[in-house]
Amino acid sequence: MRTAAVVDGAIAGAVGSAVLNAVSYLDMALRARPASSTPESVAGRLADVTHVDLGPGDEAENRRSGLGPLLGYATGIAAGAAFGLLAARRRIPLPLATVLLGGGVMATSDGSMTVLGVTDPRTWRRSDWVSDLIPHLAYGLSARG
Repeated sequence: MRTAAVVDGAIAGAVGSAVLNAVSYLDMALRARPASSTPESVAGRLADVTHVDLGPGDEAENRRSGLGPLLGYATGIAAGAAFGLLAARRRIPLPLATVLLGGGVMATSDGSMTVLGVTDPRTWRRSDWVSDLIPHLAYGLSARG
């Protein structure tokens, strides 16, 4: 039973991650805002901290471009798996599940970016917070399983 809940949660987390990305891309298209460079920056900082050589110049840049989004999916899938285990034997109301999942993933990603020195949420404008919050709530709503 627990294995099935974790697998179902991981699948729901993958779906939620795809929805988060779709909502982010829609926001970019509607407001003509540029893509965020933070996923690539996180990948680069993690490589630095773990002493992983991503290669020279363009190779390193291309690897960071691929690894950044993969780290986002890994976070979303792991959060979905954890939530699947948590919710395996209880019914969590939709609004609470949405906030727990979306807020948890947002706190995890923003927290790790802050610890790595990639960003400082204390300097964000209201529009920055909205651009971060809405896709994460969409993740929470769609990943609740």
